[in-house]
Amino acid sequence: MLQLLPELSQLFRRIPFLRTTAREDSKASLYGEKYLKRLLWYLFAGTRGGPSRAEIIRAIQNRPSNANQLAQILHVDYKTIQHHVRVLEDNGLIVPSDKGTYGAVLFLTPKMEEALPILDEIWSKIGRRKINETKSE
Repeated sequence: MLQLLPELSQLFRRIPFLRTTAREDSKASLYGEKYLKRLLWYLFAGTRGGPSRAEIIRAIQNRPSNANQLAQILHVDYKTIQHHVRVLEDNGLIVPSDKGTYGAVLFLTPKMEEALPILDEIWSKIGRRKINETKSE
């Protein structure tokens, strides 16, 4: 068992993310948060489709749904929903239950769940259109 210690030490030196200190972790998380904030500003406030994407996020937050259900809930064309879902998925904000299958249920990623207050902040600052609260059917 004592022979394993030098091997583990070598392994830790070769894997950089295992060597980070608390100070480096906080710096990395700040960078990650800054990047995430910029991404959300772009996706929700910097593009024409921002309000639709925000409504999709809110709908999925209230009840995970597939693209067809989202189209019905939000009264938007199915192809439009597919486009916005693809953009949100490509940016790591939502994830399907079974990638590439028809009717896959969409969920918020942990990253997006943590970023919901940032979305609220963005929307309160631009105030163009209130994000619809989805109605329970």
